[in-house]
Amino acid sequence: MKILGLHHITVVCSDAQRTVDFYTQILGQRLIKQTVNFDDPGSYHLYFGDETGRPGSAITFFEWPNARRGRSGIGGTHHFALRTAGYDGLLKWKRRLTDHQVRVSGPYDRLYFKSIYFRDPDGSIIEIATDGPGWTMDEEAEKIGTTFRQPPPEMVINNRDETRIQAETWPEPVERITGDMALLNGMHHISAISSNIQRTETFFGELLGMRRVKMTANFDDTASAHWYWGVDDGKPGTLITYFERHPASAGYAQMGAGQTHHFALAVADEDEQREWREKLMKAGFRVSPIMDRVYFKSIYTSDPDGHIVELATVGPGFAADEPVESLGGALKLPPWLEVNRSTIEAYLRPLAAPAWRAPEWS
Repeated sequence: MKILGLHHITVVCSDAQRTVDFYTQILGQRLIKQTVNFDDPGSYHLYFGDETGRPGSAITFFEWPNARRGRSGIGGTHHFALRTAGYDGLLKWKRRLTDHQVRVSGPYDRLYFKSIYFRDPDGSIIEIATDGPGWTMDEEAEKIGTTFRQPPPEMVINNRDETRIQAETWPEPVERITGDMALLNGMHHISAISSNIQRTETFFGELLGMRRVKMTANFDDTASAHWYWGVDDGKPGTLITYFERHPASAGYAQMGAGQTHHFALAVADEDEQREWREKLMKAGFRVSPIMDRVYFKSIYTSDPDGHIVELATVGPGFAADEPVESLGGALKLPPWLEVNRSTIEAYLRPLAAPAWRAPEWS
């Protein structure tokens, strides 16, 4: 039994077409599946990711038309981060986003990686982070995550020099997404909010068996603990991080547009999933039955602060009901909902799904 890494994150959006346009036309993601929320089939469930939507690359959305903005807080996600290989790619993303009238913060030096931040049309905070330099910047490889590491004071000061930071960008317009800036490696990490970081460690570290790879403080709020858990050596794509906040000041998350509904961790197969289910229940956590999501099997539980956490199998994948070359081109329904297709389609506004264009290497 082993958590393999991130599987997907599911966020609420208020306008499916606007979300398609942003994630495909600006961020270059592929729309890999048009389907519906299997538990609420009158609403879209859209999946974006790399060419095949492999686990760890998928960002998914429930459309709640005209939903009010949600609120970040304890029991919710703060942001999710996508991966780009290096610093040039990060600067190219800053220039591309800015030229599309998207407000960008950064680049900031996070010691273990560098990153920029922006929001999607519903207000979800998205970070783009470089793959390195990694966790050994301030600890030996075999000792990562074992000692609290204070953010370097000079880095905290430098990250507040907004005049310098805002001026740092790619010198030329970035009209197409090049291979060196591609986000096709998927997510870098997901950051959520905890009221008790030690209790969160008990859940992810002791119960789920993920490795704590860093104990530090939020570089923008050094009074707040910021811990990271990952798989093996904590490679990007396996990372869950939590900020510790006090309920009196942070408040609790409120579901709505721009907020995460749940995030999913990857497990190998249904046999391991059954074992995880038994282990979680024996530890006193409520766990759903195994649910057939066609493209994977799922169980759902919650972290100690109530954030929904899914454990999803790696397969069978998004080509289970349509060829890879035509992924995302048409509305796909699970077999048990096909009989209701005409009724379901009447509730949904048809989407204009652009053909996917792979990044081009310069």
